[in-house]
Amino acid sequence: MPRIVLAECMQEISSFNPLQSDYENFAIQRGAEMLRQRGLNTAVGGILDVFASRPDVHLVPTLSARAGSAGLLSRAGWTRLFGELKEAIRPALPGADAVVVSLHGAMGADGELDPEGALLQWIRETVGPAIPIVISLDLHGILTDRMLRQIHGLAIYHTYPHVDFADTGARAARVLLRVLDERLRPSIARVVIPALVRGDELITRTGCYGDLIRECQRLEREGAAIAAGVMIGNPFTDVPELCSQSVVMSADPAVAEREAIRLASEFWPNRHRMQGKFISLERAIAQARAMTGPVVFTDAPDATSSGASGDSNLILRALIEAGYPKRVLLQIVDAPAAAKAHQAGVGATIETTLGGTADPARFPPLPITGRVKLLADGSTRLETSGAALEAGPCAVLEIGTITAVVLSRTVSLFDRALYYSNGCDPQKFDLIVVKSPHTEFHMYDAWVEKNFNLDIPGATSANLPTLGHTICARPIFPLDEGVTFEPRATLYSGSKM
Repeated sequence: MPRIVLAECMQEISSFNPLQSDYENFAIQRGAEMLRQRGLNTAVGGILDVFASRPDVHLVPTLSARAGSAGLLSRAGWTRLFGELKEAIRPALPGADAVVVSLHGAMGADGELDPEGALLQWIRETVGPAIPIVISLDLHGILTDRMLRQIHGLAIYHTYPHVDFADTGARAARVLLRVLDERLRPSIARVVIPALVRGDELITRTGCYGDLIRECQRLEREGAAIAAGVMIGNPFTDVPELCSQSVVMSADPAVAEREAIRLASEFWPNRHRMQGKFISLERAIAQARAMTGPVVFTDAPDATSSGASGDSNLILRALIEAGYPKRVLLQIVDAPAAAKAHQAGVGATIETTLGGTADPARFPPLPITGRVKLLADGSTRLETSGAALEAGPCAVLEIGTITAVVLSRTVSLFDRALYYSNGCDPQKFDLIVVKSPHTEFHMYDAWVEKNFNLDIPGATSANLPTLGHTICARPIFPLDEGVTFEPRATLYSGSKM
């Protein structure tokens, strides 16, 4: 009976968020607690579903560490997390036949800019060269040379906005079972593409990036590739190997190399299309005022799901100064303001400031007077995956015609969960602020008149040249002029089994 070790370590960071994250950002599940993910739309949930249908396999869950996107992980936080991962995984490795690890790929820590590579290298050094290691990855991950040198296989998200968390985990599990059952020594070809991309063309349902992903899916379904993907990295994770890249895994190294080069060659001419399209905040407010239907203001520069601090008050400030008369719904992270509302109680009127608690240089705190409409504990679950969200004490403040849902902690806001759990239905408002570059179509775009993508400052601005990258390899488009590209594949082969 093959004995397979399961672990998980997931976080995405923005290097441009001035507030570091810490160990406390992570939700930890130890051992059998990981089985609670069965049935959830998570990578581990998908892995568990596959192995549940294989009674001849003995799965050993060790530790799951999941954090929402945030700033760079502190040195102390990474040291403690890495130590606990090793402590949990080490006893399970003797006698193991394989290891499967759920990763994001866009982590970064103070003193260790490739945490996933460090974890995989430690596992490889512990189990030796022959034991298969397979990973699952977000397409926004940064798959590094160090990571590739440790693994036998992988699976990569195929959707954005992401809905295939469990499917990707299931594909990773099936890759691992195939490697074991057929005693494969597959090859993985990678082509590094010197481009950072953002914008609507990355929506896989409608954009040109989706056309490339469907080619990856075709390769997998037809059997030419065991796994294939085009990873676009997280442009806000400023690390040495930040890039876009095509990745193809095949039993035939020539096929892997040829298809990885082809995918990269098709990606490169579309790099200009795959950039953000913006409108100024002033013009968006003016146009929204004249529209009859509801509108969305997309605050992608402060997208908590991409690693921003969530405390931008720029839209709130501009709406107040413009005297915008219609009903507005927005979210903001401000623990002191939420605490003050809880202390005052429902129905009280409070004077406080909103925003700028983590990033005051970009978002000077804004004095407001608001009525406390509702208080909540901030516990809910994502619409998309069912994963738990813990936003801490929350307060709904009414500031004239503006309703602000004030959160104590940064959590992912790429769906409507924190609006609903705080008693707010977005469809009851004229203007809704979404702190995410994209959401699933039915959540907003299906029923609003216009979705405005705003060009304002923030740690996750899609106006990439404004961010100030200092670590990633240069030249790279669009940060530099005249970037050229000749696709070349690097071939990686799993250790001999």
